[in-house]
Amino acid sequence: MSAITPTVFYRDPKAALDWLQRAFGFEIALLLTDEAGAVGHAEMAYEGSTIGVAGEWGGEALGGAQMKSPASLGGAGTQFIWLTVAEPIDDHHARAAAAGAQIAQAPADQFYGDRTYRARDLEGHVWCFRQTVEAVSTDEMERRSGLKVRSSAAAE
Repeated sequence: MSAITPTVFYRDPKAALDWLQRAFGFEIALLLTDEAGAVGHAEMAYEGSTIGVAGEWGGEALGGAQMKSPASLGGAGTQFIWLTVAEPIDDHHARAAAAGAQIAQAPADQFYGDRTYRARDLEGHVWCFRQTVEAVSTDEMERRSGLKVRSSAAAE
């Protein structure tokens, strides 16, 4: 079990589970359904991490908050999720595009040494994928970007 399991909410979580497998290579790790087969909660695994997948809901258990899909909010989202891919990132991108992902940003090399792309799923969640393609020192990142780089890793 992951220490942190972010959860994304869908109008149609059953369709999302199937699509996330085809597009991004996720695997169902846990699936809770009612007698009619409706998804109560699911967790999908990818490279040792998990993400929850659930239907829209809200109420007292959430202090009155509502969990919604971007499809129910005019495309608005509150977060995106970064995933490090194991397979070649351009292959991952091609599979996602073939499955109908809306590519928001094509694969591109970044100043910090990763190759990344961004895609929106069928209900509008934004997913960001990365793969390290070169080790870049803090000094080199600063030179390439013009930004000051500070991280706990840089202090070591």
